[in-house]
Amino acid sequence: MKLTSIQEHWRRTSGKVFLVALIDFVLLAFAVYVGYALREGQFVPRGVADWQHVMIILPTVCLAVFALFGQYGTIWPHAGTEDFIKFACVYFVAFGIFLALNSVLKFAVFARVSFAIAFLTGLFLCGGLRFSWLMTKSIHTNNKSRRLRTLIIGAGEAGAFLARDLMRNENELYPAGFVDDDPNKIGMHVSGLIVLGSTAELKSIVENGDFKVVLIAFSAYNGRKIREIYNTLAPLNVQVRILPSLRELAGGRVSVSRLRKVKLEDLLGRDPININLDPSMNYIQGKRVLITGAGGSIGSEIVHQVIHNDPSEVYVLGHGEQSIYLLLESLSKLNLKIPVYPIIADVADEVAMRELFDESKPQVVFHAAAHKHVPLMELSPREAMRVNDLGTRTIARFAGKNNAERMVMISTDKAVNPSSVMGATKRLAEKILEHEQRNYPETKYMAVRFGNVLGSRGSVIPKFEDQIASGGPVTVTHPDMKRYFMLIPEAVSLVIQAGALGHGGELFVLDMGEPVVIKEMAELLIRLCGYEPYKDINIVFTGIRPGEKLYEELFYDENSVHGTLHPKIFVSNIKAGETSFNAELDTTLEYALRNPREALSLLRKLVPEYQKL
Repeated sequence: MKLTSIQEHWRRTSGKVFLVALIDFVLLAFAVYVGYALREGQFVPRGVADWQHVMIILPTVCLAVFALFGQYGTIWPHAGTEDFIKFACVYFVAFGIFLALNSVLKFAVFARVSFAIAFLTGLFLCGGLRFSWLMTKSIHTNNKSRRLRTLIIGAGEAGAFLARDLMRNENELYPAGFVDDDPNKIGMHVSGLIVLGSTAELKSIVENGDFKVVLIAFSAYNGRKIREIYNTLAPLNVQVRILPSLRELAGGRVSVSRLRKVKLEDLLGRDPININLDPSMNYIQGKRVLITGAGGSIGSEIVHQVIHNDPSEVYVLGHGEQSIYLLLESLSKLNLKIPVYPIIADVADEVAMRELFDESKPQVVFHAAAHKHVPLMELSPREAMRVNDLGTRTIARFAGKNNAERMVMISTDKAVNPSSVMGATKRLAEKILEHEQRNYPETKYMAVRFGNVLGSRGSVIPKFEDQIASGGPVTVTHPDMKRYFMLIPEAVSLVIQAGALGHGGELFVLDMGEPVVIKEMAELLIRLCGYEPYKDINIVFTGIRPGEKLYEELFYDENSVHGTLHPKIFVSNIKAGETSFNAELDTTLEYALRNPREALSLLRKLVPEYQKL
């Protein structure tokens, strides 16, 4: 802070500081008087001659210590529990210093009883003064009729912090009660507010209590529970806001400013996946890491999570220069010490990939580059095979030739009994990993299957949002269509964890919970935007598109599925229950790429489980 700024701050605050210090002095002097008077049993103590000296010296010492420890810089109307605890500690230190000085200088006779009475009286008076400012602020704020009566769901630590922050600060929300499913809390008080009941009684509590705003303040998220709460509140004409999960807060303090509107991710998300790369499992630390498709939604998140695991170098490969440029811009804000090298190239370009691997010698490879759009790949089977299959073969082969330790490939649930070109090419990519695992046993190859990812490019959510913003209708292909959904951080945590769990040749799948009906998701999104489905915004069913299925599967043979050290990750050998890949791979794949008209028929030959609907 510049000198002029300090002078200006002192000019504006010195008067208030002086007034508070003066009040403290008077209260502490009075506490000394009370200590002597009660000890002597006289209105004017006569038995001890130096009590007047103590009335001056003790408050002076206390004020000096208060100032030294910054007590006159605290804004007491907005103080929290920690501020009062600190004040009590500083007060104790001040009396200790006074006693130490008195034992050396012997300027006063201070009986232990008098000292104890003065100590407790001063603490009560000075502490009470500060608490009165907090209560006066709360009463002043709470009496404002314009504030909205607010109910907080979750009477845990996050909810209690939120309630206190609401009561300390002037804003539109007035907290008037809690709801919590812990039966031991119902009827009790938390932060001065009563716990009115459980979420099973939420509808009647909101209606009978005339609440205008409901705040969801869980410390850990459960998408199913939040969706249940939101569906209960939707018809009640109340505002619903949510406190971000602890993962989103990332250590930030719980406060009113962190509240936001409920998003679709909150309603569909599940318990977060805990990634646990302890020193014995952290295969990324100190290693050269290559991420293909690094400019995409999944790839860029892999880059960010990889960087937090202390690699020595990171190579970010993408075909689109704009996406890699935006990735580098986001990384530049992190003040990284880890070198990040951008590469603009095609994963199917053998010359470029050979040069990349020869120069960088990556030890860990995350392969996220792929064409993923189902209807578009139905029209371009050769291009789908070129990127998804030839690109995977090229990356996998150079990883093996250059002695990479691990390669983790992103796959999809559409690879199970594929009905689309995209799904079939990803199934073929899984087989390619099996093929290269046999050719290069020293490199650990593994694949990870996902469902759909919320927030990714090509996701149906942005399309629905645009349609709602335009007044509708929202187009859904079929009323019974279901899909598995997960959040991008969930998916990437699985990818990184799979790399730690794999020994080579595995296929990992996340426990993705129950599939979501797309029609219901569209209805939720319409309500989140403040409209009523089929009344304000209509939903129109357009029919299943080429290559789409009503629902996706996770495994070919559930009997071949086994648990892992991670409770939400399951594993199957890549070839378990499935047709093994043969030695015709190279010639058949390259022939398909040279003869686009025959690409589709050759894809069916390479992936016999591919059945076009």
